[in-house]
Amino acid sequence: MSNDLFAVGQAALAAQAFSVLLGTQLTIFEPGHAELVLPIKPAFAQQAGFVHGGVISYLADNALSFVGGSVLGVDVLSAEFKLNFLKPGQGDRLIARATVIASSRRQAVCRCDIFAERDGQEHLCATALGTIMPR
Repeated sequence: MSNDLFAVGQAALAAQAFSVLLGTQLTIFEPGHAELVLPIKPAFAQQAGFVHGGVISYLADNALSFVGGSVLGVDVLSAEFKLNFLKPGQGDRLIARATVIASSRRQAVCRCDIFAERDGQEHLCATALGTIMPR
């Protein structure tokens, strides 16, 4: 992993007040790959006790933007994304693993799988597909 690219990613995440508020951590940031981790807090729960879909949606959008930025440059925006919820999010933390499927100078099409981890066991709870573009 490029230490320079990872440092740029860490600085970008630290500049996102909402991500700091939630406690999001960047664990991988290299060309074509990004991973964000979010410890699950009681405040993230919806009425049935699962992680609220808005929290999962935030994490997918952010991971897609990071991975798109890994190939386009970090000054990017989400053009769109689609999210499929597969299982309720519950456990100790959420892990968003994103990859670039294809990219050009103008856009990157990316995928993100979000796993809920409990006691070291991961379960796929959502998957997203998005298009990222330079700002």
